[in-house]
Amino acid sequence: MTFPRSILPKHFLILLCVIVLGICLILIRLLKWHPSHHYIPSSGNLSVLSGSISSCDCKGQTDLHQFLPSDQLNDIIKSRAKEYKEHQLRMKTNTDILIAPANSPLQYPIRGFSVAPLQKSLIPGLGLYTQKREVYKVSLSVEKGVLSVDEDVNKEQVNGQGERKLTISSSSLKEVNDLLSRVTYTSTIYHIRTSDLVHFSFEDNEAVFPVIIRRPTVPVLFNPGNDINSQVTITTKTFLRYNKLKVLIKSIRKVYPKIKIIIADDNPNPENVSGDNIEQYIMPPAQGWFAGRNLAVSQVTTKYFLWVDDDFEFMDETRIESFVKIMEANPELDVVGGAVSGEQYYFSLEYIEDDEGGCLRRFQGRHHKPLPGFEGCFFVDVIVNFFLARTDAVRRVGFDPFLKRVGHTEFFIDGLGKLLVVSCKDLSIGHQIHEAHEKYDVYRNEGESEKEKKYAHHFYKNYLKCIKY
Repeated sequence: MTFPRSILPKHFLILLCVIVLGICLILIRLLKWHPSHHYIPSSGNLSVLSGSISSCDCKGQTDLHQFLPSDQLNDIIKSRAKEYKEHQLRMKTNTDILIAPANSPLQYPIRGFSVAPLQKSLIPGLGLYTQKREVYKVSLSVEKGVLSVDEDVNKEQVNGQGERKLTISSSSLKEVNDLLSRVTYTSTIYHIRTSDLVHFSFEDNEAVFPVIIRRPTVPVLFNPGNDINSQVTITTKTFLRYNKLKVLIKSIRKVYPKIKIIIADDNPNPENVSGDNIEQYIMPPAQGWFAGRNLAVSQVTTKYFLWVDDDFEFMDETRIESFVKIMEANPELDVVGGAVSGEQYYFSLEYIEDDEGGCLRRFQGRHHKPLPGFEGCFFVDVIVNFFLARTDAVRRVGFDPFLKRVGHTEFFIDGLGKLLVVSCKDLSIGHQIHEAHEKYDVYRNEGESEKEKKYAHHFYKNYLKCIKY
């Protein structure tokens, strides 16, 4: 059969359209795309989208489900999900995304507008810029507060004083903008950390901008003093190694004879450690690594503390002042790590959130970026046990006392996104010669049962489903 020439192109075009449509459908499925994920607002509108959480793949990682009691698995998962939702609510980690309009006659604060709860605050920057109209009418509405125009107003121009919705209208654009410049917001709920959204509209144009409702916090500052002794405290924890501890203290005193040393001691048979400006805190026996760190850091009264293991040894080139110089030059830094016996151990963490639990990997020797102005210093996530830290920053994260025998990376996991960490190769300390210690090794080495407990702990506490160290 043959077709007339006038019909053939039509069939060809229909076939071509079907093929193109099929390819598009396949690509959409492969990319898991949904139109709502890429909504482009019409001119003059600001859209609010919910923040989405990506999924992670556990391939090549340790699946943490296997370390949970099978008969309790469902209950643990439900309990964890409830705690995670409450965590998001407290920390505001799952916030909405504001999409700015492509074009709008409305002027408004896109960010930075913060108010104290129950207190009246002027909304800065409101304005209307448009062509001539017979009447200009704008409206604003909120959910968790009320709106007003300060000072005397014409009731015909302002409607909704002290209510959740406020309307302003006038035949004069100048008058509208004068009234907008006096609009105030007052929250009607008490909360120390929450937010509201203001909907601001004119004709077919609408803008949405956030109001941060936050109780002002009182600063907690440390007087840095005028020398290294008033700036830094040296902290350590000791267990079954008094001989090593004495070598460490002796090496410190050669370089820093007056600096304060704080010792957390959970030995089963405590011995008195004496010396000038040494504080020894006796703990119940074998409470563990992180419990000791918490105790030691809780007693620090200086701006910074230097953490060292009890079997380290200060060398002639060990200079705490070098740490402090980096910290003082970069006020946003929280932790600066050094090198032990010339080895600069550091790691980066890769964390992918997921509604069913995140995935976390640790990569040795990988950094993010160099620290500008300081050669050999890199932004990282995990460092060695020789570091200078801001006392207040580390206290906010804390050390999990559940981890008794082995724990180091776990502190930095808890501090991910909270602590800004760098590692510097030229800041070095020595390590004493390792000696076999059978009793110590029994406590120090992590057995399979301890490892399984730690994995189950990560599953619940850190809302992880898989991990790889």
